[in-house]
Amino acid sequence: MITTAKRLDIIEEYYFSSKLREVRQLASEGKPIINMGIGSPDLQPSQAVIDAMVLAMQDENAHQYQSYQGLPELRQGMADFYQNNYQVALNPANEILPLMGSKEGIMHISLAFLNEGDQVLIPNPGYPTYTSVTNLVGAVPVYYDLKAGNNWEPDFEALEKLDLSKVKIMWIGYPHMPTGARGSLELFEKLVAFVKKHNILLVNDNPYSFVLNDNPMSLLQVEGAKDVALELNSLSKTFNMAGWRVGMVLGNAACIDAVLKVKSNMDSGMFYGIQKGAIEALKSDKAWFESMNAIYKKRRILTEQLAEKLGCKVYKEGVGLFVWAKLPDGIASAEKFIDEILYDKSIFITPGTIFGSNGEGYIRFALCVKEEKVQEAIDRFA
Repeated sequence: MITTAKRLDIIEEYYFSSKLREVRQLASEGKPIINMGIGSPDLQPSQAVIDAMVLAMQDENAHQYQSYQGLPELRQGMADFYQNNYQVALNPANEILPLMGSKEGIMHISLAFLNEGDQVLIPNPGYPTYTSVTNLVGAVPVYYDLKAGNNWEPDFEALEKLDLSKVKIMWIGYPHMPTGARGSLELFEKLVAFVKKHNILLVNDNPYSFVLNDNPMSLLQVEGAKDVALELNSLSKTFNMAGWRVGMVLGNAACIDAVLKVKSNMDSGMFYGIQKGAIEALKSDKAWFESMNAIYKKRRILTEQLAEKLGCKVYKEGVGLFVWAKLPDGIASAEKFIDEILYDKSIFITPGTIFGSNGEGYIRFALCVKEEKVQEAIDRFA
C-alpha cells in the first residue's frame, strides 16, 4: 500500500469540507436545512461584470494560456481600486499580483518565505488555513491571543514576551474573521512598528473591508508598511464573485517577486474571461457597495435577533459578512450546541472553536441567507 506524506499527519480535512458533506446528506434526506455557516455570498455579481465575461469569450486570445502575472489592465484595475478606495498608491508592474482567490495566496506566501522549523504568528481566533498551511510547509504555528476584553486585537506586551527569534511571518486579518472587529490605522501602525523591530513579514488578510463597514482600511495606508508587509484582498465578498476565484496580493515589490516564483510553478494563468469580468467589477462605484450593504444590514438585524433568541450576546461592533455571538453561560461546548440545533432545528451555524481555542463559547452566523430564510430560522424557535 502506498503511504501518504507525513505532512498529512499534522493536518485535517478543512472543517467546512467535511461538515458540509454532513449538512448536504441531511438535506438529501429531506431535512429543511438553513445553512448559516459558510460565508459564500448568495447574491449575484453586477450584470456589467457578467456581460464583460460573456463578451470576452469571443476575443481571439480568450482560450489560450494567460500571463502568470495577469492582464496588465487587471493589475491596473487593482491599482486604481486601491487608490480610489484606500488612497494607497501601488505600482501595477511589480507591487500587485493577481491570484486565483486570496486563499491560494496564503500557501504561495508560506512557500516563498518559510523554511522547515521557521515560526509563524497566528491569531487565536483566526482563519484556520493559516495553521494548516503553516503545518503543510513544515513551519511551526505560534498562536497569539485575541480576546473580547481587548476588542479582539493583539496584546503587544504579551507579544514582546515571546521568543520571536525564529518567527518569519505574522498573520493578521482586519476586519477580523470570525469576530468582525474593525481594527484601526493606529493598530496597523503598532503592528508595522512591531514587525520592523523583530524583522518579521506582516501579512494582512483583507477580504471583508467593504461589507457593512463605513471606513474601509488597508494595512498599506501606514507609512513604511510596504517595507515589511503584504496584503491579501479578494473580489469574493466585495463583488459576490466567490466561485470566480479572483484575489490579489499587494505590497513590497521584492516579496511580490518571491511569491511569483512560487505561483508561476503552480498554475498557468487565470482564465481570460474571468479577468475581464474582474476588471469590470473593480470599476464599481459607491452605489454598488451601498446596494449590497442595504441588503446585508437587514440580514444582520434579523440574524442578531436569532442569536439573541438562542440566549447569545452579539458582538454589536462587528463588521463584515458574519455575526459573532457569545453563548449563554453554562454551555460547555460550542460544537455540541450547534449540532443540537442542526439535528433538532435543521439550522447550521459555525462553532467558534474551529477558529481556535479562544473561539470556545462563541458561534458565528454568516449573512449569506435571504431575509425570509433568517426569519424562518427565528420562527423555528417560536
